[in-house]
This record gives sequence, C-alpha cells and structure tokens, in this order.
Amino acid sequence: MENSDKKTEVVLLACGSFNPITNMHLRLFELARDYMNDTGRYQVIKGIISPVGDAYKKKGLISSCHRVTMAELAAQCSRWLEVDAWESLQNEWIETVRVLSYHRQKLEARNSGISSSISSLHPGGKRRRIDECQNFSKKKLPTSEHRDTVPQLKLLCGADLLESFGVPNLWKLEDITTIVADYGLVCITRAGNNAEKFIYESDVLWKHRHNIHLVTEWITNDISSTKIRQALRRGQSIQYLVPEPVRQYIEKYDLYSSESEDKNANVVLAPLQKHTQEAKQ
Repeated sequence: MENSDKKTEVVLLACGSFNPITNMHLRLFELARDYMNDTGRYQVIKGIISPVGDAYKKKGLISSCHRVTMAELAAQCSRWLEVDAWESLQNEWIETVRVLSYHRQKLEARNSGISSSISSLHPGGKRRRIDECQNFSKKKLPTSEHRDTVPQLKLLCGADLLESFGVPNLWKLEDITTIVADYGLVCITRAGNNAEKFIYESDVLWKHRHNIHLVTEWITNDISSTKIRQALRRGQSIQYLVPEPVRQYIEKYDLYSSESEDKNANVVLAPLQKHTQEAKQ
C-alpha cells in the first residue's frame, strides 16, 4: 500500500528455526528496514518473526514452545518487531509459501476490519493456546487505522536461504516462483557473496530480480544459532551474543546440551522427505 508520501508500506516476515534467536537475527531486521526506507520508495511498518514448527525435524531443534518464548523475549526490546506462533503450532511442517499466504490474509483481514480467526483457513493447527508456552510477552503493536490498500509482505532472509533454492527437493519450483513473484525477497548478503551470481544463474530468480532486494551487510557479524549451541555445549559464555533475557531463559531451563543436539539426528528434514516422496509419485 502507499501512504500520503507515496511510499509503499512493507511488512517483513522472517521464517526459520530461531534455535535460539540471536542478536544477528534482530540485526537482519534492522538492516532490511534501513535499506528499504533509504530507497525513498518504501516504509517498513512491521517485522514478524515466525519460528518453524517441531515437525520440520531439523537436527538439534528443541521444542517450539521454548523457541517461540525466546523470540518473544528478544522482541520485547523492539517497538516494531513481533512474534507470530501460528507456524510453530501446526501439527505438520508448513511450506514457507503457505506461511506467507497466511500472513497476507491476516493483513488483508485487518485492513478490511474483519476480526474473525484466520487460522481456520489453514487446518492442522494444534489445539492449544499460544499462552500455554511460558513467559510470553503481551506486547501488541498499535492498531493502525483503516487503510485503502494492504501493505506489501516480503520475505526477509539471508543469502543462505536464497542459495538453498538450488538444493534438490528442498523447494518446489512453483513455490519459489510464487515467493519471488507475488511477495518478493529482502536478502541480507555480505561483501564478496555470490548472491548476484546465483540470481543470474537461475531463470526464475533472474526473471523476478527486480523483486529481490539484496542488502549488503557492511558491518559483518558471524553470530549464528549453531555457534551459540556449540558454545553452550562446551560450557562457554554466550553473553552479548543473544539478548540478555534469552540468555537467562536458556540458563534457567538448561535448554542446549549434547543430548538436545542429537535430536532428529537420523531423521530426514521434513521438506526433503515430502518433496522426494512427491517426486516419486
């Protein structure tokens, strides 16, 4: 949608494990917002963190209840970020394109003043309340006034997700096409990264390259959830690598260990399993 200054309003959505959420995850949102706002064409009004469900079956993935709670704790310090637990509460793994569709419908419903639940549009949700998870913050972003058009929804990601489009059976071609054509990407890259080359070598990405925004991370930060978990397994400090409330929560519940890292060790990642089976049919 466009505001009075003729700037298109944008909502950024980041999907991922957030196992655990780190300061780098939060920085991605800030980098993306700065870039989009600096173009003079966009105004980012909200960022949404959507942790994946347990059915994703990624190695070392702890309970979504804890991951969502940590994301909520991390977002408490932000005025424009919020956490949505819908994806994490589904019984089955949900494709990213369906998560985008859910949030677009949610934005459209809010824009038109519809207050009914959107979750019924996507069956399969676990029958439990979000607030059953511990320590959920009750922060809500201010309700905006009625708008004539709906803000654009874009997928926020790192270069690793962009390049994962090339992994056989990890993504459906039609899903990639829908994501880049109907929504668009805001991709955080680093100097020397091959994101532009990857786009050039993909017919689908090249066709929709004008809907893919590459944001260079000049102040590089190598923090990752994998390295956080590794440090915790070795009894090392993670202070200043994750938001302090997240660090305290991890310590309180002793979330990461060698045992937790072995979870799903011999299980095929949900999208690979699903798409491989579909390809055989």
